[in-house]
Amino acid sequence: MTMGPTAVLFDLDGTLLDTLADIAHASNAALASLGFPQHPVKAYRYFVGEGIEVLARRVLPENHQSDADVAACLAAINREYGAGLLVKTRPFDGVPEMLSRLAQKKLLLAVVSNKQHELALRSVAAHFAGGIFSAVLGERKNIPKKPDPTIALEAARLMSVSPGQCLYVGDSGTDMQTAVNAGMYPVGVLWGFRDADELMAAGAKTLIKKPLELLDLLGGA
Repeated sequence: MTMGPTAVLFDLDGTLLDTLADIAHASNAALASLGFPQHPVKAYRYFVGEGIEVLARRVLPENHQSDADVAACLAAINREYGAGLLVKTRPFDGVPEMLSRLAQKKLLLAVVSNKQHELALRSVAAHFAGGIFSAVLGERKNIPKKPDPTIALEAARLMSVSPGQCLYVGDSGTDMQTAVNAGMYPVGVLWGFRDADELMAAGAKTLIKKPLELLDLLGGA
């Protein structure tokens, strides 16, 4: 399907960057420091995506879900992840070329993430050319997290485009719900952390298997 948008919004973790190993390492180190069992890396595919506080709650044992337990786990994850943010994290294969070609097409690009804002800025700055994104927005105090559309609509305003002019690209049901809620066109990616069934159930209009397929969706080179 050929589209004619003027802007493309991207989720970050699981869409542009493979962050799973670093998130799992930090979370497991936090759990170990608190005396709790750890999880295999693949389990984190379903722990991430809704912000670090939700992650902290999900990794804790069911019998340790008090506010105090969650606060302690959250603080430990923040400490560990802040120190190990960029150890194994890398762009997914094909992502840098995809972004470069989208920029050549004069499309406006933005990142909208449930990752903490400062960590999102650090991650993007470390892995992508400066200036390629018109906006990079992460989790901030008093700003609702995705799938609330607030952050996506904020990015659209910053780029001076209407929601209907935006593709929203992500790897999770949360992302697809965000796109639907914001009135944007939802594109699900299959190289990330979740599967096709979740993406379609949450409202994906199109699924792509490789980053450069987004160019085909937009009408080629």
